[in-house]
Amino acid sequence: MQDSSSLNVQTLPSRKEQIYRAAGKLFAELGYHATSMRDLAKALGVQGGSLYAHISSKEELLWEIVHRAADEFDAALEPIRDSRLSPPEKLRAALEAHFNVIARNKDWVTVFFHEWKHLPITKTEEIAERRRGIERVYRQILEEGVRSGHFRRDLDLKMASVLSLSSANWTYHWFSPDGRLSAREVAELYCAMLLGGFQK
Repeated sequence: MQDSSSLNVQTLPSRKEQIYRAAGKLFAELGYHATSMRDLAKALGVQGGSLYAHISSKEELLWEIVHRAADEFDAALEPIRDSRLSPPEKLRAALEAHFNVIARNKDWVTVFFHEWKHLPITKTEEIAERRRGIERVYRQILEEGVRSGHFRRDLDLKMASVLSLSSANWTYHWFSPDGRLSAREVAELYCAMLLGGFQK
């Protein structure tokens, strides 16, 4: 049974979903600008013109992929931020959730991290705000930890949140769910190293 949280893709994907998946893979491997609609049609084994029966433009594909990846991060992280876990437990859970999103959706997450700036300015502003929202989840966890006494009172919250998020994001370069370490094990290792500097 497919994980229902995996980008809301149906078990038997529609042609539009197949196009999104193929576009995500090509955008991640080649880059948005280097991928042509001809490349996409070839990957799907269809005529180029038939793509426009399902999507309006290459830009639409980029927007949908980036937007859905942002939705995945929000859905994974926000319940943890609002949970009753202690701040150290929240940080560990947030990292694990972050890694799981990357592992499930590596192509689309790669596009989210790298190709979003190719959207029109009005849409890049929206995505930039959503990216800041992800950082705010980490910052709020750290702020709670300082208030509760779990973390050092002199902790630089901005730098600590950027460090936490950057370390989590970078794992898309190397993390694999089939690798030596699970998402939980990587989260525990990262959290132990981060907390070594955050805690008293």
